[in-house]
Amino acid sequence: MYKTKKVVVVLPAYNASKTIEKTFAEIPFPLVDEVILCDDASRDNTVDIARNLGIKHIIVHETNKGYGANQKSLYTKALEINADIVIMLHPDYQYTPKLIPSMCNIIGEDLYPVVLGSRILGNGALRGGMPLYKYISNRFLTMTQNVLQGSKLSEFHTGYRAFSREVLESISFEKNSDDFVFDNEMLSQIIYKGFHIAEVTTPTKYFEEASSINLRRSIKYGLGVLRVSFVHFLSKKGIYKSRLY
Repeated sequence: MYKTKKVVVVLPAYNASKTIEKTFAEIPFPLVDEVILCDDASRDNTVDIARNLGIKHIIVHETNKGYGANQKSLYTKALEINADIVIMLHPDYQYTPKLIPSMCNIIGEDLYPVVLGSRILGNGALRGGMPLYKYISNRFLTMTQNVLQGSKLSEFHTGYRAFSREVLESISFEKNSDDFVFDNEMLSQIIYKGFHIAEVTTPTKYFEEASSINLRRSIKYGLGVLRVSFVHFLSKKGIYKSRLY
């Protein structure tokens, strides 16, 4: 609980059995009231470990629905249990849960309704082992997105995010893609609605067990990001109205 605001951490899980315990151990209780894990048809024992950790809310997708679909299940459940502040944290230990208090403080004090953990601020991405081609792609895509969406973010592609309840209730996240581009559609919706976004510097770790997408999926993701940005631009100009807004 942050003052009177209920804090919920949501974990989009897929084959996270080797890292979920480390991630969970760093979650700052009792600041965090509840944890929700959604398992997207993992092929390992992620769900068993989550149960042993005492995670109360576990959602299991019997078939693999995708990263975006995983988040849809998580945010819907978080709103259902009356979360006021929702932090999306990957259970692959790529991001440290130790920044959760800072993110809660920013939202809980009504400074900003959205907080992103940026790997780019402070050069954390390269220092943490981000492959150079991913870093260059990240910078190019973020620059393009800022121009087309009228924003000034250091990074659109972080998986470490915190939202107020108001934000989640104000956007149609359920209309977004079930794939990885979900994250960018969600930020586009938030910017389109006029919500302001804060960023905090976050270290990151790239290692064998950390989740990552291959080159083919990365190219598909990049093209999807560009599509989202152009649709946002055209919608703002009144040339085309997307169902996302």
